[in-house]
Amino acid sequence: MSTLPILVVEHEAGCPPAWFGEWLLAEGAVLDVLRPYAGDRLPGDLSGHGGLLVLGGSMGADDDADHPWLTDVKGLIREAAATGVPTLGICLGHQLAAVALGGTVHVNPRGQQIGVLDIGWTDVAADDPLTGRLPRPSGGVQWNNDVVAEPPPGTVVLAATATGELQAARFAPTVWGVQWHPEAGEEIVTAWTEDERDDAAARGVDLDAYVRDVARATDRLRETWAQLAAGFVDLLDADARAVS
Repeated sequence: MSTLPILVVEHEAGCPPAWFGEWLLAEGAVLDVLRPYAGDRLPGDLSGHGGLLVLGGSMGADDDADHPWLTDVKGLIREAAATGVPTLGICLGHQLAAVALGGTVHVNPRGQQIGVLDIGWTDVAADDPLTGRLPRPSGGVQWNNDVVAEPPPGTVVLAATATGELQAARFAPTVWGVQWHPEAGEEIVTAWTEDERDDAAARGVDLDAYVRDVARATDRLRETWAQLAAGFVDLLDADARAVS
């Protein structure tokens, strides 16, 4: 196990590491959770960290003017891609990785993706060093308005919806992104619904039913995505062995 911690970037209080942080700690990882929205300063480089985990948030991947730390996060992702630091982006983190490495993100023209939705694994995902161990079929907690419109050059598509939205990708040899929320369970999702009820009702979305779906799927979600966390720690171990 690498003795260097994983740098975890939390963009807002409502999107903590949650389950994923729990699983990483259980696998023996050390977490350095920084909250730039609360005044934490991100490091200028990744020399003191063995991995990078970029969490979700309600802002957009191009909203640097309102959330200046996003520029620094993109710089760290580019460094990770250049130096081989294992990196995983979740939802917003997935979109930030795409933008940092030359892709684009836009509002999904088909509308918001919300629900415990099927993951459309591609054939290559079975041989990927991070996703190859995951069970199929899989479901993931989705809550997003934006999607990756154009992936960066060289992206390996690991999962996509039936209508083509990117769900998971390897953007660079050691940089992955997932559009869903492997870290989120009933408690997290319930908190997300509090500020969305009026808008959701206007669109005919039953947020209480969504929360119930997440609650019913808890055991399956935890069993599936704990393996994603374990796979990420394996990448850290492999990277540490390669440089030792």
